[in-house]
Amino acid sequence: MMIGSAARVALWTTALVLLGSGVAGAQDRPNVILIVTDDQGVGDFGVMGNPIIRTPHLDAMAARSARLDNFFVHPVCSPTRASLMTGRYNHRTGVIDTYIGRSMMKPSEVTVAEALSGAGYATGLFGKWHLGDCYPMRPQDQGFEEVLMHRGGGLAQPSDPLENDRRYTDPILFENGEQVQKKGFCTDIYFEAALDWIDRCQEAERPFFAYIATNAPHGPFHDVPPDWLEQYRGRDLSNERFPKTEGHPLPDNGNLDRRARIFSMISNIDDNVGRLFAKLSEHGILEDTLVILINDNGPNAYRYTGGYRGMKSDVFDGGIRSVFFAHWPGRLKGGHRSDRIAADIDMMPTILGACGVAVPDEVALDGRNLMPLLEGAPKDWPDRTIVTQSHRGDVPVRYHHVAVRSQDWKLVHPTGFGRDDFEGPVKWQLYRVAKDPFELADVAQDHPEKVMELAAAYDRWFDDVAGERSFLPPRIVIGNPAEAATCLTRQDWRHLEGRKWGKDSVGQWLIEVERSGRFEAEVIRHPEDRGAGSVRLEWNEKTVQAEAREGAKSVIVGPIELPTGPIDLIAVVEGETKWGAYQVVLRRVE
Repeated sequence: MMIGSAARVALWTTALVLLGSGVAGAQDRPNVILIVTDDQGVGDFGVMGNPIIRTPHLDAMAARSARLDNFFVHPVCSPTRASLMTGRYNHRTGVIDTYIGRSMMKPSEVTVAEALSGAGYATGLFGKWHLGDCYPMRPQDQGFEEVLMHRGGGLAQPSDPLENDRRYTDPILFENGEQVQKKGFCTDIYFEAALDWIDRCQEAERPFFAYIATNAPHGPFHDVPPDWLEQYRGRDLSNERFPKTEGHPLPDNGNLDRRARIFSMISNIDDNVGRLFAKLSEHGILEDTLVILINDNGPNAYRYTGGYRGMKSDVFDGGIRSVFFAHWPGRLKGGHRSDRIAADIDMMPTILGACGVAVPDEVALDGRNLMPLLEGAPKDWPDRTIVTQSHRGDVPVRYHHVAVRSQDWKLVHPTGFGRDDFEGPVKWQLYRVAKDPFELADVAQDHPEKVMELAAAYDRWFDDVAGERSFLPPRIVIGNPAEAATCLTRQDWRHLEGRKWGKDSVGQWLIEVERSGRFEAEVIRHPEDRGAGSVRLEWNEKTVQAEAREGAKSVIVGPIELPTGPIDLIAVVEGETKWGAYQVVLRRVE
């Protein structure tokens, strides 16, 4: 059974090069660095009109870059990351949500890293992946040779090792599959690792693709760079200090100390972008390196967005609009700007186009190569319709929390990200964004023909990407030599009982045993569940129990015999109450 796409891509690219496809030689190909920040809104840059935040390096990058003024992402992170990695709408990839098993990407998807790796590029990921933590969905299974990452959606989440103790400073990370303790603030660590890796790529004379994806400024906010925090705490950060716009006013000032902490993490990112450009200059490769910077969704609180409506999780522009800075002095003119609409699905074809690497024949992309726009928009660039849809739940629901965007119009059904479904009839809102960019005036009643046109486009899209698809999440494979020990976390389980991510909830992991055998299961208990009781493992109508002593942080169960094929594993700790295991580590016993 083929469970990954790396081998297929390697064969394809080898044949491509041997046949003389026209792909440029390694010395002529640009290096590529893709930077994606987490929960940084479109207004969290000085260059975007924010007078308080300090982002001098990002502002300078923007001035030297070609920019897209209408670039869109998803309202939450995993769908954005699946789309930019594959050039395909996230629904096609199996990534529906951000947790409880719905952020795992199908291993059959071909990523931009796989395509570039097969064409001779060195590939590295530094920071956030959030598309699957276990084989065969890890970044090293999807085309990345060098990996330094945290698990799940971020540090301090249930995918984190308990011993990390919610730290952003001196965090526990995973380096090429091995758990490691690092020193420093997480963003500094990711950039430092990327810069060291770039040094090695230069020594080896290999073109490189670096994906630097920070978990900052995502929460929690208790552990941020102290020097920057001190500076921001000394400033007035209230809404009155920001420019007044014709767009939507902020509802209130919110938590200003939290705003100081978020800004601290953003300015720390800015410092590291400065270090990155210094490294490129040091190696003399600044002219030959394409650096792209975007944010993954809107801001993680109501704050300045330049007047755009909403925040993270909204399908209004404040939730899905991103900056797009493309810095490549050797090819792109600094200061060039295009207003043509584009989206995360365009990232893979754009990077491959910049590198002269063709798209594999068997890969059906949804995105477009944006290089013509970045080099100077052609007059005949055709209009298009971009659909953005994300909400909680197991499957996409037609018309639920969706935006349909053409160049001049936007159709919206903002039913709320947090619900699995919506109630009542569909009530479309329509905005003529060419004249009303802040989505102030709903003109659906005035233009029913435009509502029908865009709604019909949405229906065709939904039928294509979701209508007849099976949305069973991919299974975690255990027993493969690529992963000696598999850590099952609440990030990837399927919810059964209790609140979906509640501390006392229960779930099951969908597993594929590659080769039958004896396994030891270490059941890690929730830190608030340390009383005496018992641990119960269930799978395929089998049950094994073990004693859980009071105060024990984990319990070893087994060895247990697991058959080849699919199993649904449940791990429960029972005492005075019933808790699902915090994590389960499975190791083969020879």
